[in-house]
Amino acid sequence: MINIQYSAEVRDAKNAGHPIVALESTIITHGMPYPQNIEVAAQVEQDIRDAGAVPATIAVIDGLLNVGLEPDQLKALGQAQGVAKLSRADMAACLAIGGTGATTVAATMIAAHFAGIEVFATGGIGGVHQGAETSFDISADLHELAQTPVTVVAAGAKAILDLAKTLEVLETLGVPVIAHGQDEFPAFWSAKSPLAAPLRMDSPADIAKAHATRRALGLPGGQLVANPIPQTDQIAAEELAPIIASAQADAEAHRITGKGVTPYLLQRIYERTEGRSLTANIALVRNNARLAAGIAKALINSAG
Repeated sequence: MINIQYSAEVRDAKNAGHPIVALESTIITHGMPYPQNIEVAAQVEQDIRDAGAVPATIAVIDGLLNVGLEPDQLKALGQAQGVAKLSRADMAACLAIGGTGATTVAATMIAAHFAGIEVFATGGIGGVHQGAETSFDISADLHELAQTPVTVVAAGAKAILDLAKTLEVLETLGVPVIAHGQDEFPAFWSAKSPLAAPLRMDSPADIAKAHATRRALGLPGGQLVANPIPQTDQIAAEELAPIIASAQADAEAHRITGKGVTPYLLQRIYERTEGRSLTANIALVRNNARLAAGIAKALINSAG
């Protein structure tokens, strides 16, 4: 039996049938230093409230699945050391041994679905890493999207990945990839890329209807909503390309593998953009949170 510890705010929202948006917790524990991590997490939660929904930040704390964190829990998690980074493979083990872990995209989707939450906002999903044809380094996020019925709002996949191969795998797995408001697939820190998005929708109501229609058809899995970073906050793709290539060469030279690759690359890019990558990351997460709130509201309205 898995018990869920709901925050008071999320419990009230569930009881009242109000829209709820799930949030991951790795941005708090692995994304940025304290106290900036707590400040940004609180800011993103408030963006969701301001857009008419309720935020539910998800984490495993002392073996208990928390859906929604109280302010003191958020602060404690932001300062905690040795917090596990949880995905599908290790989430159950962390719960079983009473551990503490922050949820990635895959783990947050699992927890959100378990708690009856249908919409989740994040920064960027994981995907196919450069050189995956020999390393087989493909994020569990893609398979999670194929089997767990949660709509995930992200600024595309992280730009350090092989975006073309990521889209190919998502197509193979039958995951709808919907660009919001444009025809191109966004590239995380950059609003556009040379890649065409498989689908385009321009309103939260249409995205919510697509989610509900998949549910009505009995189709497994969720959908990826690729929401471009606002133009005023982006870093141009042509500026980022050599920086990303240099960071990837460093990772190979230092034999960084597995779960260590993404944080290593993001740190290198942060250093070489003099912090602008983090500023852009915060902007895109907040932008995604606002769109996710709109989708969650539309789902509630369509069901009412």
